[in-house]
Amino acid sequence: MTGTTDYEVRLEIFEGPLDLLLHLVRKNEVDIFDIPIAVITDQYLAYLDMMKALNIALAGDFLVMASTLVHIKSKMLLPGLEEEDEEDPRVEITRPLAEYLRLKEIAGELSDRELLDRDVFARQFSSELQGQFQGESALLDVNLFQLMDAFKRIIDQRLPGIQLKFQLDKWSLKDKMSHVMDLLKSRGALFFSDLFVDDRTISEFIVTFLAILELVQMGLVRIFQTHPDADIKLDALFEEEAHEDHG
Repeated sequence: MTGTTDYEVRLEIFEGPLDLLLHLVRKNEVDIFDIPIAVITDQYLAYLDMMKALNIALAGDFLVMASTLVHIKSKMLLPGLEEEDEEDPRVEITRPLAEYLRLKEIAGELSDRELLDRDVFARQFSSELQGQFQGESALLDVNLFQLMDAFKRIIDQRLPGIQLKFQLDKWSLKDKMSHVMDLLKSRGALFFSDLFVDDRTISEFIVTFLAILELVQMGLVRIFQTHPDADIKLDALFEEEAHEDHG
């Protein structure tokens, strides 16, 4: 253990800034073409702050989008914007956001129920895993930002009022990854919250969260819901499934 870089998680396969904006649009239940820019900007920056606190390495495009949002927010505060010949500054993000959503639909990445009021996307899961939830609809993949929301709820319940700040912990990231895998392999699919039951300090909570992200990024674990309002669950992938997902 040489420093906090040992715990850094890089977002190589997770969503980008437009996915975060889509998540916020759905979370706030607002029209994509009438985004409350002040609210969305503040929430977007709060997510970036949380990612930094969790030691998640941010790609540069997240910061570029942050600057764009702040710029648009400042323009919206200027007087005289209501003039008919003045283009809405929000068009700078609503156009690419709408185009991005359209491309996702064309690519078939959205579930058949196109806008579920949740940022969840349908995905094929193993027949063994589907068999554990007979009577449920198709399993739904969970994105990074939903996972962050769930993690924040756990922290607020277990450690109310504590600042989300990473510090070196007695657990190494590799040890915690092994611990999570052992639990999933021995007990099968688990609720996301179950993986934090034995954690005591904020640092241990964070290391567990980072371990989960690393395992997902490595294709060893998948995160899913049985329906949009269900608790998030995790399941270990068998070697051949992991190869198929990353092949």
